[in-house]
Amino acid sequence: MDGDAVVAACQIPVEDLDVDANLARIEERLAAVEADVALFPELALTGFVADDRIERAAVRTDGAALDRVRDLAGAHDTSLVVGYAEAGGDAYHNTVAYVATDGAVTTYRKRHLWGGEADVFEPGTEYVVVDSPAGPAGLVTCYDLNFVTDSAAFLDRGVDALYVVGAWPATHAQNWRLLVRARALDGVRWAVACGRTGRRDLPDAEPTTYAGRSLVARPDGVVAGELAHAPDDLVVTLDNAVFQRQRELVGVQVGNGDANRQ
Repeated sequence: MDGDAVVAACQIPVEDLDVDANLARIEERLAAVEADVALFPELALTGFVADDRIERAAVRTDGAALDRVRDLAGAHDTSLVVGYAEAGGDAYHNTVAYVATDGAVTTYRKRHLWGGEADVFEPGTEYVVVDSPAGPAGLVTCYDLNFVTDSAAFLDRGVDALYVVGAWPATHAQNWRLLVRARALDGVRWAVACGRTGRRDLPDAEPTTYAGRSLVARPDGVVAGELAHAPDDLVVTLDNAVFQRQRELVGVQVGNGDANRQ
């Protein structure tokens, strides 16, 4: 990490199966924040339902919805981290895109599926690291936080930050907070986590209330800022001096991420 970076976790409710409404909400929130990187929740473009209705909302990475996200990144001079149900080939994936200000898109497909996700999504297989204003950053989706082996893999890849998108159930909110802090601490890096808020209430689908609870954890595990349940924007400056001090204190040795970066 070469300098300070401003990040925003844009904590929003998501309209399940309504891409146009979600794009409009993302555009509205971007108009209210100034940041180098802005994160939106897991599946923020499409929402989620664990049956064949996902076909109605799933989008292609090379399609119109992601074109609109690229336009927004350029217009606001802000790199964006946005999740969606990805259509392509014979399978669907729970995907997050890192969209740089120049329009370049890097995607990560969630490796660890939770509950009904496995009924409609195929898991990804790759760890993905992007070059970002906060230095090399690993992309993480929700339940991936539970796996210490993934955290170690990002340490080997030399990341300075994790960008985490989530849709964590409100009943387990404390676990989300604990795991974000742990993944910051065990890798001596920033962890920027954006959670979905609001409620899913679709016919013939299990109602779910989402936690929100977006937060930024410092490389020493201290919470630098966090939100409660309501829709809001968490804007935090990732202080390079804090990062460097903690790495020097711990004497952490990180790998060379260049060979693994996408």
